[in-house]
Amino acid sequence: MLYFMIFSSKIIENALATLRLIVVANGKKFIGAILQFAVALVWVLVTGVVVTNIQKDPFKIIVFALGSFAGSYLGSILEEKIALGYNLLTVIVEQEYGKEITDQLRNQHFAVTSMKAIGKDNQKYVLMIVTKRKKREEITTIIQNIDHNAMIVTEKATPICGGYHGVYE
Repeated sequence: MLYFMIFSSKIIENALATLRLIVVANGKKFIGAILQFAVALVWVLVTGVVVTNIQKDPFKIIVFALGSFAGSYLGSILEEKIALGYNLLTVIVEQEYGKEITDQLRNQHFAVTSMKAIGKDNQKYVLMIVTKRKKREEITTIIQNIDHNAMIVTEKATPICGGYHGVYE
């Protein structure tokens, strides 16, 4: 029972620590502070249990480390599912597909800025799309269904002011 408590406490601690990083990175400082309080509380409690009589039961160290491993992995899965924040997708497509992709994305209520560009060998369209991270895969699928050779680059975005962000805000 003690090993299970150590293991599950470390999972909770590391998962909360990962969530804390996510919310702070997305500007939610107060929620991050609350999560840090919980992380510190769990850490103190579980570490105290592990270091008590550690020479008599060194297996607690292994369980502690395994819980950290599992908690870190769970935290990264939660981060993917929650997907807070925005992405800027920069998309380069063949000119023949540019208008079709732009229209299709706009019909799905995504905000798209498109411009003609000159590629190495021919004319291109460059699309710039700011969207919630949760919608990134949906947009990528729409684009690749029309132009499977589209170049799609994504980066974290922090909208500051202005612009149309679509109905998915």
